[in-house]
Amino acid sequence: MLLQFNFRNFASFRDDTTLDLTATKITEYNNHIVEQGNEKILPIAGIYGANASGKSNVIEAFNFMSMYVIASFNFGGENNTKSGEKESMKPTPFLMDSKSREADSMFEVYFVSDSNDNHKHYNYGFTLNHEGITEEWLSYKSKSSKGDFKLIFSRKGQNLELSGISAKSRENIKVALEKEALVVSLGAKLRIEKLKKIRDWFIRNEIADFGHPIENFFLSEKLPENFVDSEKVRNQVLDFFSTFDTSIIGFEVEEIKAESDQGGTKLRIDAVHKMIDSEETTKIPLKRESAGTLKMFALYPLLHNVLTQGSVLFVDELNSRLHPLLLRNILVTFINPETNPNHAQLVFTTHDAWILNANVLRRDEIWFTEKSDIGISTLYSLADFVDDDGTKIRKDENLEKNYLLGKYGAIPSLKLLDLNKEE
Repeated sequence: MLLQFNFRNFASFRDDTTLDLTATKITEYNNHIVEQGNEKILPIAGIYGANASGKSNVIEAFNFMSMYVIASFNFGGENNTKSGEKESMKPTPFLMDSKSREADSMFEVYFVSDSNDNHKHYNYGFTLNHEGITEEWLSYKSKSSKGDFKLIFSRKGQNLELSGISAKSRENIKVALEKEALVVSLGAKLRIEKLKKIRDWFIRNEIADFGHPIENFFLSEKLPENFVDSEKVRNQVLDFFSTFDTSIIGFEVEEIKAESDQGGTKLRIDAVHKMIDSEETTKIPLKRESAGTLKMFALYPLLHNVLTQGSVLFVDELNSRLHPLLLRNILVTFINPETNPNHAQLVFTTHDAWILNANVLRRDEIWFTEKSDIGISTLYSLADFVDDDGTKIRKDENLEKNYLLGKYGAIPSLKLLDLNKEE
């Protein structure tokens, strides 16, 4: 389970930023807390904020870290693109001051592994700039340990300390490591078990951006694994749909010839509905279903994967096209140990203020982003927020009302729209 995600100098976040999923000592909704590896961990973090305040950049920062970990063994050396340039990923630092533009970006996670790895605690992170990796570190401690983390490896510039790696594997890493590549992703490619565990933790997590039109379209076109060939999988999807829409009673998949010179085939997926005036059924192409239905169809494989594996789902604009009660139902799925026995977690951005008063979120599960007048985003928890009198927010406050009134910040500064105003 994810304990903490830290990052710095990425997009609109210039300074050290922390998203913390460990439970504070507040006293509401203690049933949310999952105890794993002697840690008290929360299953949910919901991020609120004005448009362009940095909400999406929190998700994107984790996405960048994940993609770099998964793919960086390809970077540098002779792994070149068709254009002749080295294949790589470049960070997006804070661009509004000259110092930050040239500074390193930093990404770091603390997480607890599953029971197969005895709930070990891991701390992994790296810094990089446009030239490549400048620092990287990995350490761990056992569930029963109360002391410091033990180093597996560290890297700073040309200095590489691999004390926690076997001697044979050390030589393989030293020979193959490029400046643009991470030790973890290279080590995973070399089948070094300690490093593969870290890489695989990132692979198991899911990230979705429903605010991006292209990715939104891609997600809506992606089918659940084995959906075409397995009636069991189609029935599982149908059971999922029955929790919010009983009008769909089945799915039919048909392979049809593509209307192109190249020939080939494509799939047609129909949602099966019952006729209202007879016992017969009718078929409607899935693409003609409502935007909300297509959104839930796109969410199904993501939800299924993380709930099955006990991993983390990051979703930008989770609430878009969904009824507030349906959004609440998704959150309850992660909170309820019966529907989330593997302790999956959900980190999401939303504008749905109603959820703040829906008896579903603890104060330390509510986060806000706010951008300053000079363009610097900050991230903070409602549990840590203090008002003008220096008093922390009470659990019995009307959170929705106070948020929309601006008590907690993180709302847009608005003026009346006057589109007919003459110059």
